[in-house]
Amino acid sequence: MPLTSPVRLARTAAFAVVCLGLGVLAHVLGGGSVTPSAAAWGLAAAFGAALPLTARERTIHTILPLLAGVQVALHLLFSLSSPTACPAGVPPAYPHAGLSPALGMLLLHGWAAVLTSLWLARGEAALWALLRRLAVRFLFILRRPVPPVPPSPPPCADEPGPALPAVPRHAVTRRGPPLRVVPA
Repeated sequence: MPLTSPVRLARTAAFAVVCLGLGVLAHVLGGGSVTPSAAAWGLAAAFGAALPLTARERTIHTILPLLAGVQVALHLLFSLSSPTACPAGVPPAYPHAGLSPALGMLLLHGWAAVLTSLWLARGEAALWALLRRLAVRFLFILRRPVPPVPPSPPPCADEPGPALPAVPRHAVTRRGPPLRVVPA
């Protein structure tokens, strides 16, 4: 598949958008915040990581490690770009609340990676199954021989057509009032 194939770009964009969406959701549910610029950089990073792997069908064994790596990168990007306003002399606190910051984020990003990979693996399988079925159907249509069209006899104006009977076979010829029966 060429690098600029619409199907390849659509698959990459779907991967990037879903990965970013669930990464942002997991990060916010874990107590963090995401700036719009960090989300834009995260989308570009997810798109760039996924593009080389869209040349052929991806399975769960390809998608899950890729998603885990992208989730780690997104977590680092979101954590480093989150605004922390601290008074002078006070060390900045980790911006996440909940369980422990590391465990909560690890659980939420792990959940996002597993959920996204299962979802995308099922979508990949469905897309490739559809493309295989369409290819088989297309090849079947191309290989099917075209039945020859029987030549029709040329019309002759000199020959009369078939003679029609004077009275149709299905017509009732007994019309009028019933006959009188004369006693004998």
